[in-house]
Amino acid sequence: MTPTPHQPTPTPAPTPTRSSPVTRLAQFTHFTAPQYFLLTGSFLIPLGSFAVLPFMSVLLHERLGMGLGTVGVVLAVASFVQFSGGVVGAALAERIGLQRTMLLALVIRTAGFAAFLPGLSRPTWAVAALFLVSVGAALYLPANKAYLVTGVEEERRAPLLSASSSALNAGIALGPIAAAPFVLTASAGLFTAVAVLFALITAGHALLPQAIPEAPPDDDHCEQTAAEKREPLLPFAITVLSVYVFMFFQHYLALYAVGRTSTYFYGLVLALYALLLVVTQPLLSDWVAHLPYPHALRIGFTALAAGMASLALGHPAAILGGALLICVGEIVLFLKNDLEALARSTRSPAVVFGRQRLAAGIGAFASGIVGGEGYAWAERAGHTGLFWLAVAAQCALLPPLLLRALRGPIPYFCNGFYSVRRRVRERARRASSQ
Repeated sequence: MTPTPHQPTPTPAPTPTRSSPVTRLAQFTHFTAPQYFLLTGSFLIPLGSFAVLPFMSVLLHERLGMGLGTVGVVLAVASFVQFSGGVVGAALAERIGLQRTMLLALVIRTAGFAAFLPGLSRPTWAVAALFLVSVGAALYLPANKAYLVTGVEEERRAPLLSASSSALNAGIALGPIAAAPFVLTASAGLFTAVAVLFALITAGHALLPQAIPEAPPDDDHCEQTAAEKREPLLPFAITVLSVYVFMFFQHYLALYAVGRTSTYFYGLVLALYALLLVVTQPLLSDWVAHLPYPHALRIGFTALAAGMASLALGHPAAILGGALLICVGEIVLFLKNDLEALARSTRSPAVVFGRQRLAAGIGAFASGIVGGEGYAWAERAGHTGLFWLAVAAQCALLPPLLLRALRGPIPYFCNGFYSVRRRVRERARRASSQ
């Protein structure tokens, strides 16, 4: 029987009086059953995916004999499909609905993981399986986030998105750890287990009610300012920049840290980073949601700049401290960018998240191109710390330049001078209108 359409009913959360810790935790107990199911899936899906995907280079190169250059091209194209395909996923969700899009995406991903079984001995099957998994991810993520926030009042969006992000990051952190003992010795069993897990998750999604798309906001009652309506590009551009600078850390920390410390210490840094991210982001979600966007950008990019500069010191304590500062930047920027994109757009949440996914893909792609050459240059110079100083400089300089280019509504680091200038202009306008 086809599930009847259902508008997710938001349960009013306790009204915060500048949120106490108890209030911040209480807001995570007021989700609906479909939301709890999707949050559970937000953990299980990356747990299964990252039990397999981090080991793709090992499978393709060492087991199937593909050249490293070919492996790099395959992984790069698969990543591009996964990110840029979010726009297609958003368009599909608008046409057939959020629940059906998630269901189709999971069927494709389940088929992809099942196709890895013959892919253990046939390179063509392995590459096809990887692309099926990437296509499924591209279709699923915008629809998943949109379903979570459809019909939910704005105050409840930050807890939902932060809880989803925390669950996703927990799955990403635990997936490789859970799979490591089996990936080489029992590959067939591992892929079978992941395919079965995804089949069960797909069956659960088939029982979800269909979310009714939100109507476009009424101009008479919309709280957006005229300036915000004219600037839907701003969160997209800031997301590109945020992911661009962040991915230097993701791509090159291992290369930098293991040689100066040890694999054990590097693993400890990653574990503490994941723990801080998973625990802190939901607790700070209300604070981040109420931060003015320029303040959030200032805090987030300052934390990234300080963390990258700390990495340049090369000492184990500096590497750990730098990683945790970068984690703070990720917590603030990634959540605030999504919330701001939703608030500024008149399109459906699926379209908004599809665009945000595309922005992340552009940033990651640019970071990969620039980072490879940059790190190679720093190695040839014999001072890899210069690489992190260059990234820190970009964290400090690029945001105000970008906002200046986009004519952002509120300046960034130079708010003192620009605030005075803005007040002078406002007074001059008022004087001329009198």
